[in-house]
Amino acid sequence: MAKLYFYYSAMNAGKTTTLLQSAHNYRERGMRVTILAPRLDTRASGKVASRIGLEAEATRFAEQDDLEALIRADIARHGRLHCVLVDEAQFLSKSQVWQLSEVVDALGIPVLCYGLRTDFRGELFAGSAALLGWADELQEIKTICHSGSKATMNVRVDAQGRAVAEGPQVEIGGNERYVSVSRREFKKVMRGEGEIQPLQPPLL
Repeated sequence: MAKLYFYYSAMNAGKTTTLLQSAHNYRERGMRVTILAPRLDTRASGKVASRIGLEAEATRFAEQDDLEALIRADIARHGRLHCVLVDEAQFLSKSQVWQLSEVVDALGIPVLCYGLRTDFRGELFAGSAALLGWADELQEIKTICHSGSKATMNVRVDAQGRAVAEGPQVEIGGNERYVSVSRREFKKVMRGEGEIQPLQPPLL
């Protein structure tokens, strides 16, 4: 039976890498998938791309788009669809999460959503809140803080690497703008008692 899945994490946990691996697994078994990504994320125009260099073509959607209608049109043009994968799912609207649940319930197609749970203030994104409430299965993709603890929070930093406590919820960026930390470290940083530790190049 098809299900709606939400794979969530802090920044830099490999969400897009996991999405692309899932798409590959379907495709190597001769199954057709479609990847959806929000139009507001323009870092890899027309594609989703992971930090380790993997990428794939994606269909971009805007906040007002009806995703169930988009999927039905895709099927009408290209035939049977075996899976829908959504990158940066925190940027879905509440209505779009409901539409994706209809793709699961009415069309019988599994939908795998990958995204952040909370923003740089520790508050839920609208898409994440809806997915936490409506998804059939929730799974955390884990990553670690510089302290060695599990990272669950995201800190936004300015050009000087200092933590930012105010600003719009949505501000696109990668390692240069966000650092994932544990809740304990998040509290320290927000109180001005800790320092942000930038990501280091991987050891070879």
